[in-house]
Amino acid sequence: MRPLEQQTILITGATDGLGRALAHELAAQGATLIVHGRSRTKGEKLLAELRGIAGDGKVTYLAADFTRLADVHRMAEQVLALDRLDVLVNNAGVGMLQREETADGCETTFQVNYLAGYVLAARLAPLLAASAPARIVNVSSYGQAPIDFDDPMMTHGYDGIYAYCQAKLAQILHAFDLAEALDGRGVTANAVHPAPYMPTKMVVGMFTPQSTIDQGMRNTLRVVADPALDGVSGRWFNQREDARAQAQAYDAGARSRLRALSEELTGVPFLEGLPA
Repeated sequence: MRPLEQQTILITGATDGLGRALAHELAAQGATLIVHGRSRTKGEKLLAELRGIAGDGKVTYLAADFTRLADVHRMAEQVLALDRLDVLVNNAGVGMLQREETADGCETTFQVNYLAGYVLAARLAPLLAASAPARIVNVSSYGQAPIDFDDPMMTHGYDGIYAYCQAKLAQILHAFDLAEALDGRGVTANAVHPAPYMPTKMVVGMFTPQSTIDQGMRNTLRVVADPALDGVSGRWFNQREDARAQAQAYDAGARSRLRALSEELTGVPFLEGLPA
């Protein structure tokens, strides 16, 4: 990879928690940043913070509500207008105690945590390949549950924790699928569990924090920027360990079913527009 001061990096879910910490660190190291969030108010605050570190021309904020795929597409169009993109960090996520559906008719956790990142990777792959060497990093979790392909939207017997763990495993299958499809194009794809129970909005009030956001940020930063990982692809890192994910991640049939499901739910072909 190029030195960070020569890279343009997109971080989704950057207004809070891990994403915000990662943005601050990358700004301090000189990267050009595209930071995403849902709230324009939080976005303006984040922009002021990051521009105080990196300067006015180094940071752009894109507002998009990932419960609306139209917003994800609009954001992808804005990024595609840029000259280059070196790293896509799919970090945005939610956890839902009660089942909700998005404007697109999908279960909210599955869409925000997985499908939005699927669409961004598919649409931005040509730009990433043109900017190679480049990386896609899916911020996943140690908490993983097999995808129920008979009821992936969990219309029956909804469980918020299972929904979260299912979506996080989908991110890992997605990273493995991307790694295989992008092999030889100079674009790597990996997934990382940053740290256990960081004190984020999803954790505080439900679980006892076991690590710091800085720990999670450092482990994510490694997958984003460490030169030692140049060319390393198709891995799931449990913090800093090259680890083994839940068994379904290694099932080619399951990855194929997830790919087909994702295309059906979003209307976006896998790696849309990538030259043969």
